[in-house]
Amino acid sequence: MPNAQRQNSALYKLTRPANQLTTEQQQLKTAIIQFCEQNRDADHATFLIQGAAGTGKSVILNSVFSTLQELARKTPTSPLYQTNNKLLVNHPEMLKLYQNNVQPTNALLKKDFQRPTTFINQAIKQETRADIVLVDEAHLLLTHSDPYNHFRQDNQLDEIRRHSRITILIFDEQQVLKVKSYWQQQQLLTKLQTGPYELAQLHHQFRIQANPSVESWLQAFHKMQIEALPQDPHFEFKIFADAAQLYAAIRQRNQDSGLARLLATYDFPATLNDPHDHYVTAPHFKLRWDRYQPTAKTYWADREDSIDEVGSVYTIQGFDLNYAGVILGPSIGYDPAQDCLLIKPEYYEDQAAFAGANRFDNPTQIKTQIILNSLYVLMSRARNGLYLYALDPALQKRLLALQTATFPGQ
Repeated sequence: MPNAQRQNSALYKLTRPANQLTTEQQQLKTAIIQFCEQNRDADHATFLIQGAAGTGKSVILNSVFSTLQELARKTPTSPLYQTNNKLLVNHPEMLKLYQNNVQPTNALLKKDFQRPTTFINQAIKQETRADIVLVDEAHLLLTHSDPYNHFRQDNQLDEIRRHSRITILIFDEQQVLKVKSYWQQQQLLTKLQTGPYELAQLHHQFRIQANPSVESWLQAFHKMQIEALPQDPHFEFKIFADAAQLYAAIRQRNQDSGLARLLATYDFPATLNDPHDHYVTAPHFKLRWDRYQPTAKTYWADREDSIDEVGSVYTIQGFDLNYAGVILGPSIGYDPAQDCLLIKPEYYEDQAAFAGANRFDNPTQIKTQIILNSLYVLMSRARNGLYLYALDPALQKRLLALQTATFPGQ
């Protein structure tokens, strides 16, 4: 594999060797291993790792799990020898990524990696308990029963902790995408305090290759604030008045550097398991949504044909892109009186994401937060450049005005 292609590979980024971890990452890895050794016979010990998108959470988790399995299967002198350990991930594309790391030269097996519901149902049926369970993207765990997805208990985190001695969690409150997985920081901490626990926060931004002003702009946008566009000569931030022109720019970037893809908010009709194509549309633009391919061995962002599709938040979450083009659909509007975003949940096509919102006192606020979280996930994928197109005319005009003010002549 050519060097540039290898460096674009999601598997290459995930499986960073231990000697390439930063000091912060290596110290955290050591702390987690020590926590596992100290709590080898504990009940419900939990280690929580938090950090924004792009701070290397999955890299740490993969490195920790690889070492745990080496200790469990190949190191008789370790206190963790012969422990039964699992890594759980709810995202099917990420599950493929982890399983693709299984090699004859390491201590990993494909059966080590499962989705949370599979692990829970097997543990209940077989009356078994794992020693150490690592959970990537724990913000996707279900917080109440979901029989459609074969989970009939009350809370997936509770069940995972019930069926493991030690639980290691990756959590980002900004990436909760469905009401049925709705978590808040204090709610999570309350659960953890029922046993031994430690907390760790990752700060360094690995994905976005730009000065902090770009991340600050994304965080403000996630809070519905519209600020002056960031300026960074090493990160291309561009607003488009035409979706077709944005797509042409993404195709060119993909040809030049690879791993450039078009994404969109879930504001355009799509049906899972439907054999017919569904499309993202805008004036003078029409392109199909990503096709659901659960049996494909390669994850969407790494497939060559995905340049001919529009990725959704469910397709791209957890992955990097060199350049991301994001179409902001009708649910993302503009309030000129407050000079801020105006979120319109009624235009969000993934209404299933809101199922159960009426159980809360503030359903509209929660729906708004779900949409903002999905928007943040999409916009935080880019390493080297972010292109935006807003379908809402008022928002498009405001963003283009900011671009003219910041970059005269564009």
